Amino acid sequence: MKFCYIDESGKGYEPVLVMAGIIVDANRMHKTKDGWAEFLKYLSNEVNKKISEFHASDFYRGKGIWHKIDGNTRAKLISAILKWLEQRKHHITFSAIYKESFDSQKKNFYKISNEWYAAAIHCILSLQKWSQQQKNNKGNTVMIFDRSKGESGITEFVINPPKWTESFYNKKQNQEALDQIIDVPFFADSKHALLIQIADMISYILRNYAEINMGLKTEKYQGESLYLKNYVDKIIKRTIPKVNRYPTKRNCKASQLFFEIAPKCLII
Repeated sequence: MKFCYIDESGKGYEPVLVMAGIIVDANRMHKTKDGWAEFLKYLSNEVNKKISEFHASDFYRGKGIWHKIDGNTRAKLISAILKWLEQRKHHITFSAIYKESFDSQKKNFYKISNEWYAAAIHCILSLQKWSQQQKNNKGNTVMIFDRSKGESGITEFVINPPKWTESFYNKKQNQEALDQIIDVPFFADSKHALLIQIADMISYILRNYAEINMGLKTEKYQGESLYLKNYVDKIIKRTIPKVNRYPTKRNCKASQLFFEIAPKCLII
C-alpha cells in the first residue's frame, strides 16, 4: 500500500497553480516521517524557536524567522531535502495549470469549476495510470490532501468518477473505475501530516520556476532561474513519467485539455 501526500501552491492571485504529491510506500513511511521531523528539529535549533510546520514560501524567501538563515544556506538545505527524497526513493506526481489557459478552456472542461479541482483530478488520474502499470504492485494508494475548500467535490469525484476520465488511464472493460485509489481521499492539517509540507515545497518550486520561465514575473535575485532549474531537474528525476501525466492518446480529450492548460516548461 502507498500513501500520496498532496499540497498546492498558487491558490491566490498567482498566474500559475501547481499541485504536487509525494508517494510513499507504507512500509517505509515511518522512517521518512522521522527523517522530516529531524529536519524540523534542526531548523528549530537554527532559529531558536520550535518549528512544527514548514512553509516553503517563507523559507525560500527568507521571511520572518528564516531571515536568520542566509540565502546560500537555505539553498543548500533545499538541495539536501531533494537529495534526501531521491535517496528515500519516493516518487512525485504533479499537475500544473496556467490559469489564463484554464479560463479560456473552462467551457470545454466537463463542469470543472476551478483550478484546484482540475489539478486534483489530474493528479488522481495520473496516479491511477502510473500505479496500474507497476510490476509487483502490492497494494493501492491512499490520497491525503491538505485541508481545502475542495473536499466535498473531490470526494464525490472519487466515489463516482465520470465516464470521460476512463480514456485517460485506458480503463479496461471489466476494470473497476479508479481501482488504484483506496476509498475516498483524506484531508489533514499539514502540522499533523508532515509529508504534506514536502509536497508544499515541491509545488512552490515548480510554480516559481514556471512563472519566471514564462516571463510572468522577474527574478528576485540574480541567477534565481538557474537555481530553480537545478531544483526542478532533481524533482523530475523522482517524478512519475510524463506519459502518465499527459498520455499521448489522440482520442483522449481529457488528456489533451490538461496538456493545453499546463505551462509548457513543466510538461517534462
